[in-house]
Amino acid sequence: MANVVVVGTQWGDEGKGKIVDLLTRYADYVVRFQGGNNAGHTLVVEGKKFIFHLIPSGILYEDKQCLIGNGVVLDPGVLLEEMTELADSGLPVKPDRLTISERTHLIMPYHRALDLGSESVKKKGAKIGTTGRGIGPCYGDKILRSGIKIGDLLDDNLFRDKLEQNIIEKNRILTENYGQEALSYDEIYGQFQEYAEKLASFIGNVSVKLDEGRKAGKNILFEGAQGTQLDIDHGTYPFVTSSNTIAGNACIGSGFGPAHIDEVVGILKAYTTRVGEGPFPTELFDNVGDAIQKKGGEFGATTGRKRRCGWLDAVVANEAVRLNGVTGLAITKLDVLSGQGNLKIATSYKANGKTFTAMPGNIRTTQKLEPVYEEIAGWQEDITAVRSLEDLPVSARDYLKRIEDLTGTAPCIVSVGPDRAETLLLRNPFDR
Repeated sequence: MANVVVVGTQWGDEGKGKIVDLLTRYADYVVRFQGGNNAGHTLVVEGKKFIFHLIPSGILYEDKQCLIGNGVVLDPGVLLEEMTELADSGLPVKPDRLTISERTHLIMPYHRALDLGSESVKKKGAKIGTTGRGIGPCYGDKILRSGIKIGDLLDDNLFRDKLEQNIIEKNRILTENYGQEALSYDEIYGQFQEYAEKLASFIGNVSVKLDEGRKAGKNILFEGAQGTQLDIDHGTYPFVTSSNTIAGNACIGSGFGPAHIDEVVGILKAYTTRVGEGPFPTELFDNVGDAIQKKGGEFGATTGRKRRCGWLDAVVANEAVRLNGVTGLAITKLDVLSGQGNLKIATSYKANGKTFTAMPGNIRTTQKLEPVYEEIAGWQEDITAVRSLEDLPVSARDYLKRIEDLTGTAPCIVSVGPDRAETLLLRNPFDR
């Protein structure tokens, strides 16, 4: 058995969905441990595209157990939409395949309203670039101990009491601070009663299930959302998400003991992208950036927003290796760099007369960072048909080797195209 965590090493959008899908064939359980429907995993299977926001992408395999951990914040309406879309594709989601932790907090309508309201009153330059899905306010209520858990839906009196208390408080903020209309208690209560009827059979104790699986020798795969630089504690705060995206949260967000984790796979895009606001030292504003954006199809899976594109950042990659304890890298979208000429990799930064080899904690310093690059020869060949490391162009292999040297971490997977088959599995993290 082996227990493997998959995390993003940059600002998200590294192609985690495809790598999770690849590794799921070797897993018995697939667990989502943080984030909400502000993130999306895109998979292309036999030419068909699937986008998942909440359901673990292992649901595409009929013999896998999928679990949503307590570290996730869940919008039940979005979850049910995903389930309907899967059913329409001939993949009905049943309780024997999907378990939602009873401790998973619910995104309520007032969370979405507060999210949009808060962003609307921020001054230019202070906006976070939130997706408006209610993620931050939901995590805020969780920390303030006023949140509503999905398990509360099974206790009508408890749910009523919590909802009533929250509606009074949140309507005051919405009307007085943001000039919005008050929300209806009766309308929300009725809506969530419908959710309760549809989701009750999916609610359970994920921690117990995982422990039973571990003791039975099952392989467990933990999938995170977003990327390391969006971590609420270790990312480019405040331009981050509202949860811990790094590997340590796989245990907290699912109720699994940290001593049982065997491997951490860091997904590293062969270049760098970022959606929304915030510092991005290697961002390109020229034709090269536009070409990468176009060829890579760089649009957010959840928001559809155009992603900002830049050269690979080894400082960010090293930060991720350190923070996550990465044991192997999965390099994605290597094919997008074909035909780009000479490539650049940032190895350090300069700002205020100082050199930085790690991301500074001061956001104003971070916004001034200028990358120090080294150049490496590119390649012209189309590599999407390549199925072994030896068949890659020499320059592509040199690029991978330079990443390994700069991070001290060898690639275990290399993706040369969007489809499942367009992948080189150099080392299987589940092989112990």
